[in-house]
Amino acid sequence: MMKKRYSVSIVKYTNTLPLRYGINNSKVLTEMDLQLDIPAVCAQKLLDDKVDIGLIPVAVIPLLKEHHIISNYCIGSNERVDTVKLYSNVPLNEIENVYLDYQSRTSIMLAKVLCKNFWKINPHFINAEAGFESKTAAKDAAVIIGDRCFSLNGTFTYEYDLAFEWKKFTTLPFVFAAWVSNKKIDTDFIEQLESAMAYGIEHVDAAIKEDANIKNPATIKTYLTERINYNLDEAKKKSLHLFLDLIKQL
Repeated sequence: MMKKRYSVSIVKYTNTLPLRYGINNSKVLTEMDLQLDIPAVCAQKLLDDKVDIGLIPVAVIPLLKEHHIISNYCIGSNERVDTVKLYSNVPLNEIENVYLDYQSRTSIMLAKVLCKNFWKINPHFINAEAGFESKTAAKDAAVIIGDRCFSLNGTFTYEYDLAFEWKKFTTLPFVFAAWVSNKKIDTDFIEQLESAMAYGIEHVDAAIKEDANIKNPATIKTYLTERINYNLDEAKKKSLHLFLDLIKQL
């Protein structure tokens, strides 16, 4: 019998739909205060100790005074992810400015790592604010993440899928977000959380059907089953360590 109630922040993007479905259909939900946030807010809540557990952008992990990766599940991709991209109307070597999405630290750090180590370019980085997506000039590029990409894909001359670019650079998959706590968490709670997420991943069709906001279920199923990969396996752990090392060198 679990005795402690935990506050938990989870990303509200479509990529967490199976995880949220599993949690919402499990008794573990009664043992938590579940909050839906954009990635940057998930991270800040964990940093500020406003939640105990967060599905947070992995680039934030080094900023925590204490951290524990508590789950074998993550938000990752083995190749293309489709919802983390650098958009531009000019090729890489002509980009002068890169607007950085305010919604996630991992994606902007990944873009910087790729610029320095793989693409070998040195643009000016600009921290963007809400509404920046439609304000880029001729030689500007923009890192944009999340569900907004579904409507933006195909509207720019050049699109660089950051997970795919990382795969070309390292031969490794990429981890965008991991389940991290800022304190020790009861083992029984973790086990029930893991079980809930496994259930959700096994019932993607039901999760999609339940979400009234989804207008293109076939596309979303492809995204959730072929673009997103939820297993924090050894290859992803190796990739995560490499990414965090490269961030230190920026």
